[in-house]
Amino acid sequence: MHRWHRKKSSFPFLVLLFLGCIVCTILYNESSIRQIHQDPDRVLQKQPQITYVRPNQSARRSRAPGVLDRFSRCNSTRKYSGRKIRWGEAAQASGRRRVDLERCNLFSGRWVFDNVSFPMYSESECPYMSDQLACHKHGRSDLDYQYWRWQPHNCNLKRWSVTEMWEKLRGKRLMFVGDSLDRGQWISMLCLLQSATSKDKRSITPNAPLTIFSSEEYNATVEFLWAPLLVESNSDDPVNHRLDERIIRPDSILKHASQWEHADILVFNTYLWWRQGPVKLQWSDDENGDCEELGGLGAMELAMETWADWVTTKLDPRKKVLFVTMSPTHLWSQEWKPGSQGNCYSEQAPIDVEGHWGAGSDLPTMRMVDRVLGKLGPRVSVINITQLSEYRKDGHPSIYRKFWETLKPEQLSNPASYSDCIHWCLPGLPDVWNQLLFHFL
Repeated sequence: MHRWHRKKSSFPFLVLLFLGCIVCTILYNESSIRQIHQDPDRVLQKQPQITYVRPNQSARRSRAPGVLDRFSRCNSTRKYSGRKIRWGEAAQASGRRRVDLERCNLFSGRWVFDNVSFPMYSESECPYMSDQLACHKHGRSDLDYQYWRWQPHNCNLKRWSVTEMWEKLRGKRLMFVGDSLDRGQWISMLCLLQSATSKDKRSITPNAPLTIFSSEEYNATVEFLWAPLLVESNSDDPVNHRLDERIIRPDSILKHASQWEHADILVFNTYLWWRQGPVKLQWSDDENGDCEELGGLGAMELAMETWADWVTTKLDPRKKVLFVTMSPTHLWSQEWKPGSQGNCYSEQAPIDVEGHWGAGSDLPTMRMVDRVLGKLGPRVSVINITQLSEYRKDGHPSIYRKFWETLKPEQLSNPASYSDCIHWCLPGLPDVWNQLLFHFL
């Protein structure tokens, strides 16, 4: 009885001790909350500090380690420091979401076979056709890829009119800025426009970083600027850009901007070049050629923010700016044909599953781009080609194009191994991208 009585008498003490701990915890938490309200800066100081860089500062160029080119190298490479781009005041002021003034979503729809309205020009009759995109010339016999029309749900896309487009361009400069996919859209536009101009009153400059098609009749130009990463990089040579080390200047777009700032209508695009592994960053204030290394998505975000800062703080607001979203690839046929091991090779019809989305279109990248463009508000019109292009597994050159390197016997015996499932045949899908551009203009 005595031992039982001792155990029973200790129970109230344990209860009191437990309740005391609870009261102390509550009082501590309340004290911490009061401290946050009374001195929030003190609490914030405990967070990691982020260094912000103001981009596109011409005064800093005198201290920069020279213009980047294909001979540029990193003297050393260190881990990414975490520096971020600080947007200009105008960019912060316009940080509202874009308002879609269209009654219909032009980018949601289906592909309709139409061999009456399409193609809108003949491959052989376009003097500006590229051998990289001339699929029929290089042996493709099935031409159905030329006959598909994009049909939005519940509305119609504005029908292409070459004369109306020229009137929109009269006295203006239209410039496409980007990589080889953007160049394909530019060539498509030349093929669409050239039939309404006299041969003796149009001209084109030789291939260069900036290539210009001019129409004397309309006092207009349609131009292409090679800038695959938007910001300055060591890959800015339109011919010699296959390098082991990709270096960018993440806080400066001034070199390219000096070329495009006089254009009246600007069409930008960038994506695939950021999907080729880590990128080296060489900031404008670096004097020793040292670099930092960052993954493609993070580096692309820095470049997009530097571009967005330039659009909002330095570009004449009367000018028209459009951004074309990422162009998908079709590198793995198992995405639309489970169990198969091929790619776009031998494909002859679009994917008919609405909402199909392949691995070639990176969703985190899409969200990042949407976030940056969203802060620009109505300043930039977005041509969202991604979903409608996802269906077009049939539209790539595959093996039907000119290849600049000699193909090996083992490649020739396996056509899928060297098929181009990135670019697009012309006439073809990029003509519809330009039809969307025409609609927005």
